[in-house]
Amino acid sequence: MTEPTQPPRRALDRLFGAAADPTAPRPERPRTEAPGSLRWAAVVVGVQAAAVGAGAVVWLWLTLTSTPDSYARALAEVVILALVAVGLATAARALARVAGWARGPVIAAQIFFGLTGFVTAFEAQRPLIGLPILLLVAAVLYLLTTPEARLAYVERDEERRG
Repeated sequence: MTEPTQPPRRALDRLFGAAADPTAPRPERPRTEAPGSLRWAAVVVGVQAAAVGAGAVVWLWLTLTSTPDSYARALAEVVILALVAVGLATAARALARVAGWARGPVIAAQIFFGLTGFVTAFEAQRPLIGLPILLLVAAVLYLLTTPEARLAYVERDEERRG
């Protein structure tokens, strides 16, 4: 029996090595259906993302139509607000898909929003701004800690292992 012959190697293949074989396609991941509380948490986080995005647009408008002490600092604040909005929107979508990485950043963001809402409502004496922020924070934290939301992540982890 004769062995199959390999085609001659090109000079570049000898010098740099041949291209690797294509990798096998990824197996289809089972999708865990998000429970209602997790979908509602995603909606509320999406609302927060939209509000922060609108705040970035308003801050940009105020920066461009006034005379800030430092345009660079004001534009950096706009960029930070825009990045927070994009991060929240991404996390909201991930919550709706029961992605395990999304809970930590969302909870951390809620802590910062809660502090901001508290300071705004009580120390800055702007309850019309601070109390709605606190209500959204309470809603997200409650929805993420419901038994069905916690079980969705446990079931997702069990499906991945087994």
